[in-house]
Amino acid sequence: MDFFAGHPVRLQPYFGYRSRERLVIAARALRSGKPGFENGGRLQAMRTMLAQFASREAAGLDVRLELKSPEGRRTEQFATTDREGFVRFEVALESGWTLPHHPAWEIVCLHWLNRDGPQCVEGHVLVPGSATRLAVISDIDDTIVETGITGGFRQMMRNWRRVLAELPDERIAVPGVDAFYGALGGGAVLPGRGGAGDAIPATHRPFFYVSSSPWNLFSYLVAFLRGRKLPLGPLLLRDWGLDRATLGPASHGEHKRAAIDTVMAMYPDMRFALIGDDTQGDLPAYADVVRRNLGRVAAVFIRTATGEPLSPDELAGKAAIEAAGVPLWLGESYQVGQEFLRAAGLRPRGDAARIVETVEQAHEAP
Repeated sequence: MDFFAGHPVRLQPYFGYRSRERLVIAARALRSGKPGFENGGRLQAMRTMLAQFASREAAGLDVRLELKSPEGRRTEQFATTDREGFVRFEVALESGWTLPHHPAWEIVCLHWLNRDGPQCVEGHVLVPGSATRLAVISDIDDTIVETGITGGFRQMMRNWRRVLAELPDERIAVPGVDAFYGALGGGAVLPGRGGAGDAIPATHRPFFYVSSSPWNLFSYLVAFLRGRKLPLGPLLLRDWGLDRATLGPASHGEHKRAAIDTVMAMYPDMRFALIGDDTQGDLPAYADVVRRNLGRVAAVFIRTATGEPLSPDELAGKAAIEAAGVPLWLGESYQVGQEFLRAAGLRPRGDAARIVETVEQAHEAP
């Protein structure tokens, strides 16, 4: 049933990212109201979430991307939305697209036509700085928040109330995640350049989030990150369907491997810390990333959320990561936690040590 046929077509831009040579940003054309989680109670939260899943996609929409280089040079690219309403731009940048010294957010503009005439929406693009040597790639589901939507069909149905009826600021974050991620991010880059991207605070170490959750949850997850003061960064989510290809356990690892490969290939001169959990095969997936990118992974952190012994695949992944000389923290050893933070360029004493202790105490608590 088409609940939103009366709405004009709008574009939902997703966070993009760029290097000196390439810029990537995606968006989706929808017939639905603009999502908002700031107001309202439980009924409004349910309506907002239902709107995200019941919206009608707009296929065949022509979209114009307008870019402006740091030196003021303007560029345009054109693309058309696919049958699911998605449009993706991968722009090869000409010389002159320099990097700021520290990470920053830049602004692009997306233009389209609907029944109300010409439309424009701003998109935000994360740019790691020229001095950036380490970035973080983090899972979302059960690593920083229990999404209740990627554990299979039964798990999704069991958690429907959590997904549909709770506002982002009502969701329970993993204890200690705000302090731990804040330390890994190295603090906010001081604003004051006067650019439009200052509206989104950048951290000294860029964050990229990889999740098997659907793109429908983008606005919800961004609101959660903002509310918990977690570092903002591009979210690499999935086009999601109720089938084995989406809900099967193997699909989670495949999606994460591909998404991580995409980010790492974009920044060949940077190293990455990988953060995940033991609920969806992150340990074997990250081990594959380590094998394919020798010397590129600075450390791996796995939150042990299930309390179950490691499976044979997880044990093999653990051995492969350790054999490659990559520090691995499974959330149980204080010493390994120190090594993890040291590998990430953080002091293993003082505040960093207290962060490790806080996370481990939360993990050990009944």
